[in-house]
Amino acid sequence: MSRSYGQYCGLARALDVVGDRWNLLIVRQLLMAPARYRELLDGLPGVATNLLADRLRDLEAAGVVERRLAEQGNAVEYALTPWGAELREPVEGLIRWSTPLMVRGPGGDHFRAEWLVLPLSALLTGKAAARRSSTVGIGVDGALVQVRTTRSGTEVSPHDGRDLDAVVRADAPVVLGLAARVLALDDVRGSVHIEGDEAAVRTVFDSPPRS
Repeated sequence: MSRSYGQYCGLARALDVVGDRWNLLIVRQLLMAPARYRELLDGLPGVATNLLADRLRDLEAAGVVERRLAEQGNAVEYALTPWGAELREPVEGLIRWSTPLMVRGPGGDHFRAEWLVLPLSALLTGKAAARRSSTVGIGVDGALVQVRTTRSGTEVSPHDGRDLDAVVRADAPVVLGLAARVLALDDVRGSVHIEGDEAAVRTVFDSPPRS
């Protein structure tokens, strides 16, 4: 590590590893899936190529990230180590904490629909167990994310081609507001388009809030 707070404190030492600018956003991308360097560069608008290379090198040296051969071809891809993957819990906690900061919408900030996978997973985790299983597509800006709810929990991923019980299309702030349960589906009907089984959509978005 090139910089250190020099404090014997778990938070300080964690920030020594992931506290530099862009580090946690690299982790965000790799929590969604392993990625090649070019894919990381495309998924991180605004990062300089040399800075990304430096950050990946630091994260690899710290044991958070590893390089490996992609499943197809001889290209090298980056993936989180098992220890690095344990960052999911604190990252999802930060996403839940950020809810008040997201209310104003994206403004002029970059947005990619693929970034919804992690926030939806974070915001829908801990919701009441579903009484029925369903798979709902969330359509934003032409991209489709799927949310599968069962009695055992909720799983969010890019659409894998499976049949969907319903598709709900809306702008990102509306989708995030519904997932965070600061918006109710009935209150935003004019901003949401539902195709298919509305009851399945309500299974995702209309469960009681956390106690």
